Amino acid sequence: MAQVLEFKLPDLGEGLTEAEIVRWLVSVGDVVAIDQPVVEVETAKAMVEVPCPYGGVVTARYGEEGTELPVGAPLLTVAVGGTGAPEERAEAAPGAAPTVGEAAAESAVSSEYSGNVLVGYGTAGPAARRRRVRHESHAVAKPLAAAQAAPAPAPVAVPAPVAVAPVAVAAGGHSGPVPVISPLVRKLARDRGLDLRDVRGSGPEGLILRADVELAIAVLEGPVAAQETAIAPAPAAVPVSAAAPAAERVPLRGVRGAVADKLSRSRTEIPDATCWVDADATELMAARTAMNAAGGPKISLLALLARICVHALSRFPELNSTVDTAAREIVRLPAVHLGFAAQTPRGLVVPVVKDAGARTAESLTAEFARLTESARQSALTPADLTGGTFTLNNYGVFGVDGSTPIINHPEAAMLGVGRIIPKPWVHQGELAVRQVVQLSLTFDHRVCDGGTAGGFLRYVADCVEQPAVLLRTL
Repeated sequence: MAQVLEFKLPDLGEGLTEAEIVRWLVSVGDVVAIDQPVVEVETAKAMVEVPCPYGGVVTARYGEEGTELPVGAPLLTVAVGGTGAPEERAEAAPGAAPTVGEAAAESAVSSEYSGNVLVGYGTAGPAARRRRVRHESHAVAKPLAAAQAAPAPAPVAVPAPVAVAPVAVAAGGHSGPVPVISPLVRKLARDRGLDLRDVRGSGPEGLILRADVELAIAVLEGPVAAQETAIAPAPAAVPVSAAAPAAERVPLRGVRGAVADKLSRSRTEIPDATCWVDADATELMAARTAMNAAGGPKISLLALLARICVHALSRFPELNSTVDTAAREIVRLPAVHLGFAAQTPRGLVVPVVKDAGARTAESLTAEFARLTESARQSALTPADLTGGTFTLNNYGVFGVDGSTPIINHPEAAMLGVGRIIPKPWVHQGELAVRQVVQLSLTFDHRVCDGGTAGGFLRYVADCVEQPAVLLRTL
């Protein structure tokens, strides 16, 4: 007597809740075998062929191609006929010879179990039956022998020994179905020609996992397969690297290398700090205009700022010094050799005006012009680039207001001068438009404290705002 069993869409082992029917592989009336793929479905992650856990005749299909079904929805029904199937009779009671009706009834306990082949899709029912078969497998021989001797139909007695052999390797000699939880695992084994009855499962109660199948395939195919798997992603990476533009590598040598080394050493050794102040440079600009209007060589603004720095250093000699780290001493230098930052096509250089304190504004202007031209022509000598004790950095030529520069090692301080631009300013109690500049001082905190640095910067700002202050020291 035939029994109609319902096969529901199983959980495909990907944590998904639905799948779309892409293509039916069987039609109503077709005869299907156990574990035969019956439908191709598409999930959010993969295209999967779903095998049917029952053997028999397809009596109904649920859903057309393109229909999306939730997990657990009926997929098709199969009429299990009188011929039976080995897996169905392995589930029968071992104490007596099973009949066709008993085998079908045992297989049709609940459609939620998805049959005996797709273990794990339903409740614990199939697991309980597996345990019963495993513990009582030694008693199967007697009913099998009795079935062979009794006048029972041949289909019932002949396939029985076959049900014992498949699991002999996978389950240690016990009879029962192949315990596989996922159709993906079955498809992987089928595509690679692997017999799941030869695989020992590492999951709960001998469940065969994907890792078990992949390990068995690796063992069968040998090192060649492992090597192919290892190099498989390489072709995909070639177009990506080929399409990406190559990075340009610029060697750190010459001027750029020397600058990198000196600035890195400065940042590593010197604990620097910076303070800044805005100053009204209107009077200084007017004084320069008056000097140049009197005739003679033109006086540069940089020369006037240099004269201010020299006088400020005479009042705050702590900033015209260097630190001898080996002797742990601060060395205060008697003469001011004033360096100034100059940007050239080859990079940043710092030429040095020797004995800047002994020079006039005209002499400073001439020396600045000579060193700047030599820098542009790459004609500076080593003597022109060494021996500095303090640096003046006029970054206002780049159109910026402020900066926190890195000290020119082994010096102890650097004065930065921003651009001079018209700004609203309170002058003699009234709001007016004045020529304003931002001054910044970066100093080595080992040679002085903030009071000294602030006093130096304030004196420089006062001289910028009131150049007449310099007349007291001339």
